Amino acid sequence: MRGLAGKVAVVTGAAGGIGAATARRLADEGVHVVAVDTDEERAAAVAKSLATEGHWVRADVSAEEDVARYVAAAVDRFGRIDLHHLNAGIPGSFATLPELSAAEFDRVMAVNVRGVFLGVRAAFRQYAAQGGPGSIVLTGSIGSLRGSADLLAYQTSKHAVLGLLRGAAMYGGPLGVRVNAVAPGIVPTGLFAATPEVAGGKDDMSRRAASTPLRRAGTGDDVAGVVAFLLGDDAAYMTGEVVSVDGGASIVSTVRPSGGAGAWDFAAYDRSLYGS
Repeated sequence: MRGLAGKVAVVTGAAGGIGAATARRLADEGVHVVAVDTDEERAAAVAKSLATEGHWVRADVSAEEDVARYVAAAVDRFGRIDLHHLNAGIPGSFATLPELSAAEFDRVMAVNVRGVFLGVRAAFRQYAAQGGPGSIVLTGSIGSLRGSADLLAYQTSKHAVLGLLRGAAMYGGPLGVRVNAVAPGIVPTGLFAATPEVAGGKDDMSRRAASTPLRRAGTGDDVAGVVAFLLGDDAAYMTGEVVSVDGGASIVSTVRPSGGAGAWDFAAYDRSLYGS
């Protein structure tokens, strides 16, 4: 892809899943990658496995001092940062709306929204210090575009990410800084690894993904290719865009037979959600 080779990128949430796949894809395109994650051991393993020189930083993206530290580490190592993939996120609780605690809601918002805000702000500050343009990609979700009765904090946070996206793209355009987002659908990663027994969690991902037009779940590599495209010069006239990477899930009309109408037992689902 044009405009990637020789650049320096920061990827948050890089220890696994979409973040690790993006780090590998960017490195394969000639990018030097700084892998950021709370799991230092896995982030280090990703950085050491890359095709280019990599680096890693243990950081909590919701903490201002940690964001400043990963930016400083990247600049100390490579002299600049050209690209940012702000990908770190957590799913939060599957608790129903009446049972969801304020503390859990705040925890999800801290990582998924505050963390993205701090990352975007740091990116713009670094671009100003460097005196040059740059590119940023945020990780949204199909939950940024659609509604569901579960994962309320996660869904709310991913809607908020699009607000950050659009404001940052408006601000960055005249400065030569492009900001775009990907909206992954069902991509089985470690994000939901701790929820094997929960409907809508890890174990039924493949079954749910079979309802998409492509009839399969996505992979980290599927998303990483789109991220690399948006970061590079092939997307030079794109900013403020949200690109769905969801097997076509977002186009489905669920009230039509081809969209699964009648294929689900909603009476049983309603009983599990609301009781008898």
